[in-house]
Amino acid sequence: MPDTPSPIIYVDADACPVKAEVLKIAGRAGIVVTLVANSGLRPSRDPMVRHVIVPQGADAADDWIVEHVTAHDIVVTADIPLAHRAVGKGAFVLGPTGKPFTEASIGMALAMRDLKQQLRESGEIAGYNASFTARDRGAFTSALAQAVQRAKARAVESISRSDGCT
Repeated sequence: MPDTPSPIIYVDADACPVKAEVLKIAGRAGIVVTLVANSGLRPSRDPMVRHVIVPQGADAADDWIVEHVTAHDIVVTADIPLAHRAVGKGAFVLGPTGKPFTEASIGMALAMRDLKQQLRESGEIAGYNASFTARDRGAFTSALAQAVQRAKARAVESISRSDGCT
């Protein structure tokens, strides 16, 4: 039987508040983390951490992640359009508060994003996001640990199916 492909965690790293938590959980699980950003990142000596700097552009990091992500990978992003694209590829997707984006929830998330954007543009609401809290960090850590286990299980299932096993 061929080696089981290991999931990869892709992080939309520009302004991501949970990079340290991702690196800690991935390190424990022995899986690769790919940090994707438009600007510089602190280098890591860890061979399981990869840095990808993409050209400046509105969706350059998003495009790179979507091009490389597979159905047994995990994407960490607060960017709802990127979450939508990653969900469409079958990936596990988490926001930095631990909120999972799924096929069942991504449509509403997109609609709410668009509504809030219209309300901000019309001056009906201020453009402030809620503060990131310790509770958010804890929820993210728990959700990512669970996503890692599900992603590993999905990777094993994909090998079993490709080998003709049931």
